[in-house]
Amino acid sequence: MIKINLPTDEAKIRSLKVGDEVSIDGIMVTGRDAAHSWMLDEKPDEIRELLKGSMIYHCGPVVDKKDGEWRFVAAGPTTSIREEPYQGPVMKEYGIRAAIGKGGMGAKTLAALKELGAVYLHAVGGAATILAQSVKKVHDVIRLEEFGVPEAMWVIEVEDFRAVVTMDSHGNSLHDTVKAKSEKIRNELLGL
Repeated sequence: MIKINLPTDEAKIRSLKVGDEVSIDGIMVTGRDAAHSWMLDEKPDEIRELLKGSMIYHCGPVVDKKDGEWRFVAAGPTTSIREEPYQGPVMKEYGIRAAIGKGGMGAKTLAALKELGAVYLHAVGGAATILAQSVKKVHDVIRLEEFGVPEAMWVIEVEDFRAVVTMDSHGNSLHDTVKAKSEKIRNELLGL
């Protein structure tokens, strides 16, 4: 298990390779479709320092508010491919070192990871309540009124947030490898 403290730097992220298991501590931000679009269209300065050297988690959390404090009830990953048009440019604009989600991303993001020294981390789908236990504090929520709970950008402090590197800064993608092997087996079975 490789420990990553946020914010992190390019050297630490470039040392990661596909298959590495990581444990993350520090401040990260959730972001889905609305947030990615807003970040590219409006380029808000208020989030730059927050995102620099950090990670963006493709997550639409289930939250609860008690005694004026937000807490995460469920924090499962969202399917990341929806952010493919945005991810590379968003990472470049804000200095983000990793995107976290499920299902992997495409060629444009893989090229950006290589160029920028960033990675894609796969969080376990179906383990939303377990992942929520890693969220120790909600520090802020950005654009809650405009975007709603799942699309807002939640600024969270995590401890021992577990994920696996499935796309690295060296041009490797576990998702592409699995797809190629699966297609080969399928073609053999079908006699193609």
